[in-house]
Amino acid sequence: MKIVVAMDSFKGSVSSKVANEAVVQGIESVMSEARVKTYEMADGGEGTTDILIENLHGQKIEKVVTGPIGQEVTGLLGLVPSKNLAIIEVASTSGLTLLSQDELNPDEATSYGLGELIDYAHALGARNFIIGLGGSATNDGGVGMLQAMGYRFLDERGKDIKRGGKYLSQIHKIIKTHEAAKFDICNFRVACDVNNTLYGEQGATYIFGPQKGVKENNLASLDQGLKNFADKTLEEMNIDISEIPGGGAAGGLGAAFHSYLKGKLETGVSLISDMLNIEDEIKDADLVISGEGKLDAQTKMGKVPVGIAKIAKDKQVPFIGLAGSLSADAYDLNAIGMDAIFSIQSQPMTLEEAMNSEVTKKNITRTTSQIMRLLKIGK
Repeated sequence: MKIVVAMDSFKGSVSSKVANEAVVQGIESVMSEARVKTYEMADGGEGTTDILIENLHGQKIEKVVTGPIGQEVTGLLGLVPSKNLAIIEVASTSGLTLLSQDELNPDEATSYGLGELIDYAHALGARNFIIGLGGSATNDGGVGMLQAMGYRFLDERGKDIKRGGKYLSQIHKIIKTHEAAKFDICNFRVACDVNNTLYGEQGATYIFGPQKGVKENNLASLDQGLKNFADKTLEEMNIDISEIPGGGAAGGLGAAFHSYLKGKLETGVSLISDMLNIEDEIKDADLVISGEGKLDAQTKMGKVPVGIAKIAKDKQVPFIGLAGSLSADAYDLNAIGMDAIFSIQSQPMTLEEAMNSEVTKKNITRTTSQIMRLLKIGK
């Protein structure tokens, strides 16, 4: 029996690697003869770079760049020379985790450091890029990134606008310099797990701004800045970025990548699955197992278990989902490819107890072993 295991992390408890190991232990305790192939997984956010670097035999490179509020931060990129590939997570240069709650300032926060890191990777030979969106502290539409890559955004006086979402409303003219043109031959694949557009009630500011520190009385102003960025992009560059699904991701970086850099926006799990050739491994499997900390309606929105389940369904391979907890609507996932789902919890306990890493590992292993026993009965 061949089983493919592709667990996401149980956030705050165990990593994808540890979750996989716990599942394998449960399988082998009952079916020692089973052939098991494991894949560490992520949804395009935290952990994506590490997973791809390890599986593609790349290397980690650090570079000091401009942080979200102008401070120096150490950005991280993964470089795979054999593929001329760079892997970058937005959070490493422009992330919320780089700031304290008191430092959040979406008016001034910039994605400039991301552009610096992309430019550095280009200098190292990268022409293919995988970018993980998510966790950004910015609301600048990716303008800061584009400035670092050679684009100029000028105000009515012909001066370069300052960095930050507050200044997008000042954009009057856009110039693509020779420096910016060098990225025309590059290929950008962007892990983007939201469908929000750049501006408007469902755009970057109104939906994601509050968690970045946008006050209610400042929502309209920052949103108008993104709209002006879109209007001037259409006027100056003949590119319409107003209705791009995912354009509002990471403070508008989705729109910048899609339009200015011709990037392909795709779910993180589909991108990782493609890079690691998971589909080829699943097609002749007898069972696929995936899971994460919680399965609920939000799991449908580009999360790892659903992405893996869709591949399994396409290949007509049975799929089982595991989770620390199941919401009442989690069972709706049966209809989109999850043949069966199970909570790993075996008895009442506090959340703190349930998230203890040793408890989680033990519960994953025990639940998996019982599933394997059930499969043996079916034989």
